[in-house]
Amino acid sequence: MAFDIDEQYDKIYRYCYLKVKHKETAEDITQETFLRYLEHPQYSNIDKTLQLLYTIAGNLCTDEFRKHKTDELTDTEASSENIEENVLSDIELKNALTKLSEDDRELILLKYINEVPVNVMAKLYNISRFALNRRINRVLGMLHEYMGKEELK
Repeated sequence: MAFDIDEQYDKIYRYCYLKVKHKETAEDITQETFLRYLEHPQYSNIDKTLQLLYTIAGNLCTDEFRKHKTDELTDTEASSENIEENVLSDIELKNALTKLSEDDRELILLKYINEVPVNVMAKLYNISRFALNRRINRVLGMLHEYMGKEELK
């Protein structure tokens, strides 16, 4: 697996945005994450690189939160599609995600949005891959329950 810095930059940005909920702050933290990463060029293993990037980003987001105690910002993204079923499904999923803890939402973002490999996530959370898979399955079960569906698509 090759390291594509543009792809990872976007994923780290989404991760930061999920945590700080402010576009400009997330951009600043993402940029700072990569600057700090580039200060340590000895990391050439892709798994260690991803772990280092997410660790740096997570620490910077925590620092930012401690500094400012940011207010919740409303999501301003508008959907370009007006298909009623998709909109209702998106709303259901968003509502279900808000019922999860912040840690569980972060887990879903890393696994399904940013497609971070399980072994990297396990190292990031300092748990075994099997424990991580059990946790992911538990969170997915909660989403199924919150959405009132037997299967999550």
